[in-house]
Amino acid sequence: MSLDKETIVEKMTALLGKDNVVTDEQVLKESSVDRFRRFEELHGVFTQPIPAAVVYVHSTEEVKAVLNFARENNINIVPRTGHSATEGGLETAVENSIVVDGSGMNKIISIDPYNMLATCQCGASLQELEDKLREDGYTTGHSPQSKPLAQMGGLVATRSIGQFSTLYGGIEDMVVGLEAVFPNGKVTRIKNVPRRAAGPDIRHVIIGNEGALCYITEVTVKIFKFTPENNVLLGYTLDNMKTGFEILREIMVNGYRPSVARLYDPADGSLHFSHFAAGKCVLILMAEGPKPLADATGKAMEEIVSKYGGCKKVEPKYIQVWFDNLNWDVGKVAEEREEIMATKNIGNTTEVAGTWDIINDIYEVCVERISSEIPDITLIGGHSSHSYLNGTNMYFVYYYNVVNCRPEEEIAKYHLPIKKIIVEETIRAGGSMCHHHGVGKHRTHWIEDEYGSSYYILETLKEAFDPQGIMNRGTILPGR
Repeated sequence: MSLDKETIVEKMTALLGKDNVVTDEQVLKESSVDRFRRFEELHGVFTQPIPAAVVYVHSTEEVKAVLNFARENNINIVPRTGHSATEGGLETAVENSIVVDGSGMNKIISIDPYNMLATCQCGASLQELEDKLREDGYTTGHSPQSKPLAQMGGLVATRSIGQFSTLYGGIEDMVVGLEAVFPNGKVTRIKNVPRRAAGPDIRHVIIGNEGALCYITEVTVKIFKFTPENNVLLGYTLDNMKTGFEILREIMVNGYRPSVARLYDPADGSLHFSHFAAGKCVLILMAEGPKPLADATGKAMEEIVSKYGGCKKVEPKYIQVWFDNLNWDVGKVAEEREEIMATKNIGNTTEVAGTWDIINDIYEVCVERISSEIPDITLIGGHSSHSYLNGTNMYFVYYYNVVNCRPEEEIAKYHLPIKKIIVEETIRAGGSMCHHHGVGKHRTHWIEDEYGSSYYILETLKEAFDPQGIMNRGTILPGR
């Protein structure tokens, strides 16, 4: 039987000290959710079980001590760093959970330009690391929209991706080594080597585990030379997404690696490019790296686009303005909150992936179904932003007016029915229901369909590493 709240707080205070154990009621309420429930949270409505405490850890040994205590007393742990998750992965699904916040483990431990490595604690800010690297002409290559808020542990735990992924890859391509604590208190370290073939790649037990298997405490990532003066930025308007997908495919299968390759439909594009692309799709491409390589890639991409009728070039300055204002920081989050309260109109996203032969069909059927089946829709569109040799992603963007329902009914009336359409149509077509935001707690309904017969592997990992189910209950796998 799990302990009561008072005993949990008492024990955590003894372990970590009073200043590192937060029991303020409002903080606990806000820590029971992430951005998935922001409409409820904005209205002061909290429908999830409230945690017993938020505790701040400052070392691997403290993480180990907290996890040992949780295991011994069957208490649910929710690992957290930047608190910018969007799929409910940070929701406390069990009463009297402990939210373990690693944002205080924020040291940049080392930057090694000879071996092109950077090592950080889990709470290190991606923005701070990137700023420090760029001062000396380097970059992580990782630039998610959440970069001003994101921290390294959460980025690895959610298998995140950034705006330059078509060149640098996702976080899984950048991680070299890791340290993590498992729920039995075992501290594990995966050493930093360029590659090895000594059995399965065990980094991937940790990368993308969403706090459901272990607590990430340290991360080592690759770094790259940073030469923004060589960037080649291209923009085009075009008539339809199918043509855009064909252009992206031709670029990728011919071996070119743009750092940015983004294709917006007219609806999503209207949020960014209405001043020059009303009613049109928008294609954005960027080449970077050593100048001969960037110039050659840019020229080749221009030649490919020129073969497709109806593509009109856009002045790079317009694309640069978009690029400079893409990331959301604390100020933009505050502006968004004010707008939602004023208009009762809220926007959400769902991102999926598929091979080249199915991605346009997924896009078209989802837009058609959402438009016709979901009430009070004010915008449904999306963009492709991460392309590969074999296919690309589709990032659906949708807005709706919340009417004739209480704040706590918004998710069931709008958000989940929209997500259901997108996820089910994607899986039916043979794609993946999660490209980069993770499963969280709101795509677990379809996790067996996503994995098929390989679900056995995922389920066995959970049983092996977290047999008591104390790690982030209800995330990735449905709660038991």
